[in-house]
Amino acid sequence: MKQETKCIHSGYTPKNGESRMIPIVQSTTFKYDTSEDMGKLFDLEASGYFYTRLQNPTNDFVAAKIASLEGGTAGMLTSSGQAANFFAVFNLASAGDHVISSSSIYGGTFNLFNVTMRKMGIEFTFLDPDATDEEIQKAFKPNTKCVFGETLANPSLVVFDIERWANIAHKNGVPLIVDNTFATPINCRPIESCCDIVTHSTTKYMDGHDATVGGCIVDSGKFDWLAHKDKFPGLCTPDESYHGITYAEKFGKEGAFITKATAQLMRDFGSIQAPFNAYILNLGLESLPLRVKRHCENGLKVAQFLASSEKVSWVQYPGLEGNKYYELAKKYMPNGTCGVVSFGVKGGRKAAENFMKHLKLAMIATHVADARSCVLHPASSTHRQLTDEELIACGVGPDLIRFSVGIENVEDIISDLKQALESV
Repeated sequence: MKQETKCIHSGYTPKNGESRMIPIVQSTTFKYDTSEDMGKLFDLEASGYFYTRLQNPTNDFVAAKIASLEGGTAGMLTSSGQAANFFAVFNLASAGDHVISSSSIYGGTFNLFNVTMRKMGIEFTFLDPDATDEEIQKAFKPNTKCVFGETLANPSLVVFDIERWANIAHKNGVPLIVDNTFATPINCRPIESCCDIVTHSTTKYMDGHDATVGGCIVDSGKFDWLAHKDKFPGLCTPDESYHGITYAEKFGKEGAFITKATAQLMRDFGSIQAPFNAYILNLGLESLPLRVKRHCENGLKVAQFLASSEKVSWVQYPGLEGNKYYELAKKYMPNGTCGVVSFGVKGGRKAAENFMKHLKLAMIATHVADARSCVLHPASSTHRQLTDEELIACGVGPDLIRFSVGIENVEDIISDLKQALESV
């Protein structure tokens, strides 16, 4: 099936007389006839459900749809995109381990890695996504467990060279994790470029209607954990909390990573997505290809307008000809990038704040990537916890404005931008 068809039909196939729509299984608990039946679930000897804190049928239907869209073998929903990125990395790295990450990532993810996970004893090295192969190779250590990047960085819109980073990671025996939130699997499928694990904040384009928070992890099923068993004891040695099961042996390359993330991390942290939220997410997924196409069309026109304005000092949009990442974007996202445009207005931080104050259609909001146009000044909001040096490292200057172009009529969006720019 093509992507448009998968968005409608993947993940759930109703049987005779069953609900055509994915059912909402709004239950914490599931009944079994015998203790032996339930015991098989706790021993991971049988598939099924025993408590929604770990798994729920509604969630699994939607996770399977996203896994299908990404071309992966298994997926799991989480309560947020932050939880997805935390689980994806923590499933591989623990106290005393090391992780390499692109420095151009979402401010919340940067803080998760650089502050919270450091407190857990995990060391992080942040590299410019445009670093040379030699610079990247030099950052690896014997205890490096994975590499992390974003397809399109939020909000700097740097394009991550997935294939190049994946090749270097694989030479060092570790997987590449890519956050594909902005591009979505409609515009980019990182697994086809040798990425091993994909994460999403489903709160953004996948939901698309500012309705529900969520995240997702998808495993490509291609990384050979047993070939690097000394590096990944959590997957390649017995888990005594499940009677000595070795995930990589029992569930293979296709299922080991997600099974461990569910059986261990979701069990212990409980960052499950509510079944009703998963149902709402599925509604968004069904129209995702239509909306993404409109977002990209509008985004390009807005970027072209801003680039022509005398009030604008710079524009960052990878789909704009002449952009530094234009060719790389064409390689990984030939049908378009996203609807987010980053730019600066002449006059710096104060001018940016004044411009935003005069917008009428676009709303000031921390959110991004949904049907409604919205705008944000990251340096004073989502990235305000970072120092000036960290802001520069993330590609987020004090004058940067993140404009999330919605699916309204683009003439109305541009008219709003035009009248607001008159105040600068």
